[in-house]
Amino acid sequence: MELTATTTIRKPPPEVYAFWRDLENLPTFMAHLEEVRTTGDRTSHWVADAPFGKNVEWDAEIIDERPTEKIRWQSTGDADVPNTGAVWFVPAPDGVSTEVHVVLVYEIPGGAIGKAVAKYFGEEPHQQLDDDLRRLKQVLETGEVVRSDGAPWGKRARGEFPQRPAQPLSDAELEKGADA
Repeated sequence: MELTATTTIRKPPPEVYAFWRDLENLPTFMAHLEEVRTTGDRTSHWVADAPFGKNVEWDAEIIDERPTEKIRWQSTGDADVPNTGAVWFVPAPDGVSTEVHVVLVYEIPGGAIGKAVAKYFGEEPHQQLDDDLRRLKQVLETGEVVRSDGAPWGKRARGEFPQRPAQPLSDAELEKGADA
């Protein structure tokens, strides 16, 4: 599966790059990451949530890096979820902000069946990446992830309020109207 997403953050590229490059910051905005532990200058160990209350783990290595511009990585060894990816930090036209472009490529455990099961449980990968970048923007621009009253507990609320792409209301929901 290949995922792409982009956001613009009102901070200069060196600042956005530095935050991302400290890989241990990634779980602060990537909802499915439990931990990223730096194990060397270019290596790290990752732990992420998976469906059915399981975790997946892998080691990764930065394979190409241009400070303030780009980071490319790939999983190494016998990863639970083999993956590769890149993030670019591009100066935005306003001269102040940074466009963050992300590409992730990974093998979903269980192949097509695993993908279908994940979607059934509200785990749409494209929506997850968009949500992760929205949270990155919030963290860098405001210093925190903004939480609504409906989901004040962040990651713990996922089980209660699974996210999924927007969809039309059902006939039953339309009949209830705005007062429901």
